[in-house]
Amino acid sequence: MILTRGARVTGAILCAVLALMVAGWIVRDINAADDIGQLGQRWAGYYDARFTMLPTTSAYDLVLLVVYAVAAVVVLRSSVAATALVAVGVVTIAVRLPGLWNIGESRMDARFSDDLRTRALICAFAALAAGIALIITAGAGRRPVRDFTESPPVRPGTGAGVVVFLGLGAAAAVTVGWEIRQAVRGPDLYPDWYLGGDRVFQPLTGPPPGWFAALLALLCVFAAVSGVARAVHARPFGLIAAALLLLDGVLSVIRSFHYELLQHFLDLPVESELIVVTGFFEVFLGALTLLAAALPGPVPPAPAPPGYAPGLGPGYGARPGPFGPPPPPPSQPPPGW
Repeated sequence: MILTRGARVTGAILCAVLALMVAGWIVRDINAADDIGQLGQRWAGYYDARFTMLPTTSAYDLVLLVVYAVAAVVVLRSSVAATALVAVGVVTIAVRLPGLWNIGESRMDARFSDDLRTRALICAFAALAAGIALIITAGAGRRPVRDFTESPPVRPGTGAGVVVFLGLGAAAAVTVGWEIRQAVRGPDLYPDWYLGGDRVFQPLTGPPPGWFAALLALLCVFAAVSGVARAVHARPFGLIAAALLLLDGVLSVIRSFHYELLQHFLDLPVESELIVVTGFFEVFLGALTLLAAALPGPVPPAPAPPGYAPGLGPGYGARPGPFGPPPPPPSQPPPGW
């Protein structure tokens, strides 16, 4: 199944609108900071970072901005446009949903102005509506491949599917393992860790840290299973999961260099050593699976037009059976016809 032209244009417009909303909030944070370096420190998770105003975004909004921009271009021509729209819609809904109950909370009053929170709430509703519209567009705009001039959806190759399965499966296991460790080490943070509250910090437009970790783990598991099954949706879901995983690892590595953890690696507690190693592990897995998910598999054969005989060309029908119906009688039958 592929998308109609109208569905492709509609999906591209929705992705462009989502990209503009994210870009607007990023520009707001850049203008609110004394310099862009301060914003980068907050995005990287430096606990000693200074900021004149609290940021409304996180570093993961950069990934979403790239995802929306790429999707707006790709869906116009790609054979996997339908699954790409579904993947973008699902991720958008999952990321923006916690804002419905967090943006209006009293704890946000002291951090952000009423005008800023009102705009954030409107954008959250708009993003959710756009995410739902993307999924509806992908479902309503599908149609079968008609002839050999159209490209059917391309599945990932066997090798790429195995790499996606192993890479994202390992990443999901590591993410779940650290979430279990977090629950043991700080049980007083729950349920705020997942749903938001006074005991955790979250950006105005972003989800709580535990919510995002759970989303990343679920995306990795779904993309990993889809990859080994060579499903059509494995590539868009795998690309988004790998991009988020890669950024998560990059931020961890940046923090390790900033706080000079590598220089004193052997002197660190075992848990701190595992945190440092996890960052590099996520960078490796994210880059590997991003490359594997980006590689298309073999192009499936398109349906042949009616009356097509392999090796003889379209419209050839010398005899009945798989080569088509018998030819009609000539307009001037010869003697003895």
